[in-house]
Amino acid sequence: MHKPISSIDLARRALLRRGALLGVTGTAAPWALNLSLMADAAAATSPGDYKALVCVFLYGGNDHGNTLVPVDGTHYTRYAQIRGAMATAQSALAATTLQPNTALPDGLQLALAPQLAPLKTVWDAGKLAVQLNVGPLIVPTTVAQYKAKSVPLPPKLLSHNDQQSIWQSDLAEGATSGWGGRIGDLMLSGNGGSVFSCTSVTGNAVFLSGHSAVQYQLSSGGAVAIKGIQRALYGSSAAQTALRTLITGTSANLFADEYTRVTRRSIDAEAQVTAALGGLPDLATVFPGTSLGAQLKMVARMVAARASFGLSRQVFMVSLGGFDLHDNLLENHPGLLTQVADAMKAFHDATAELGVSDKVTSFTASDFGRTLSINGDGSDHGWGSHHVVIGGAVKGKAFYGSAPAIAVNGPDDIGQGRLVPTTSVDQFGATLASWLGVSDSDLATVVPNIGNFSTRNLGFV
Repeated sequence: MHKPISSIDLARRALLRRGALLGVTGTAAPWALNLSLMADAAAATSPGDYKALVCVFLYGGNDHGNTLVPVDGTHYTRYAQIRGAMATAQSALAATTLQPNTALPDGLQLALAPQLAPLKTVWDAGKLAVQLNVGPLIVPTTVAQYKAKSVPLPPKLLSHNDQQSIWQSDLAEGATSGWGGRIGDLMLSGNGGSVFSCTSVTGNAVFLSGHSAVQYQLSSGGAVAIKGIQRALYGSSAAQTALRTLITGTSANLFADEYTRVTRRSIDAEAQVTAALGGLPDLATVFPGTSLGAQLKMVARMVAARASFGLSRQVFMVSLGGFDLHDNLLENHPGLLTQVADAMKAFHDATAELGVSDKVTSFTASDFGRTLSINGDGSDHGWGSHHVVIGGAVKGKAFYGSAPAIAVNGPDDIGQGRLVPTTSVDQFGATLASWLGVSDSDLATVVPNIGNFSTRNLGFV
């Protein structure tokens, strides 16, 4: 059995491998922030030995009550009584009613929101699973334990920034590493181009920051270039040359020299990405012309270019904002779900086109779920929520976890229909990490609370 890598071990490696980089991040130019150190001697891996995770983060806290809706008579009646004017019409749910391989207890039937209809075809094909009532936990927790404060609880519940950070890292705002990045730490030695092990198409996010791995940031249009060294600067080739010399030349000052070393790596990485993507044939799959669609198309292109980068394992992140709907839920939420469904369906289709659908698993995540009860024409911050997992390796057409009671002040509710999670983010992350190849002995490095839960693998992949 492998000895688990401790956070102290990883911190030592980080100090040795990128200490000087961390020393300049406070004042470094944006292109320098996009880098990790290149693996100097890692061997390229076979394109056949490849797996990738793709996190689709829904910023603001997705309203799960109108995302996965009870449709059978008994449970729909309870839902409609609680939600009132915010309830989705029962007649609108017929086409997206989910028929699982194993029925839920008590006759409960669930349907995707009508706007998620494109994902219904993925469910029917057995490539989509739903994880019920998942959220941050330190230990298994009941409503009674929460109210009695008899168990440790995640810090700053219901806070956007903190819960985003806890979902992504296990720690409140201010965390310096996330579980996607910690997976990257463990995969660096097997990747020929470690700079691309953890890749964001949505800006800086703690999810992809590791102790050794540093996220590489792309735009949805590709690698971000330093334009001033690619063509004449202010019409002057001499100015272009001077800028290149200034930002890449060696220096007797240790800090300045490290800064320019990082910049040179940035230039090299941009050139590598641009060349790799430029040599790809166009995808036949049509992506929607939305921000999320463009981000996921870039992920698909990076997956298509995996052989050029010599990669065996990758973790990606994309995102969509706007889910903090304290009001105007009916006006705004359907459009957001449409964007999610269209983009994720296109991405799944693209992985099938590339012949890697069983090697790429995407999943949704969000700050938290929301209250089942309504607040005017919206919903308030909650805790547990429901999320989807999609991919050829997914054991789909199935629900995982425990379905919460459709009730306010019920057995799963701490108030207003806020769900105490019955599945932890650590269990969710451990399941995905195990599929990617993280050993059981290393799971605590990735998701530190996993030892507090008897079930380490939820079984959806």
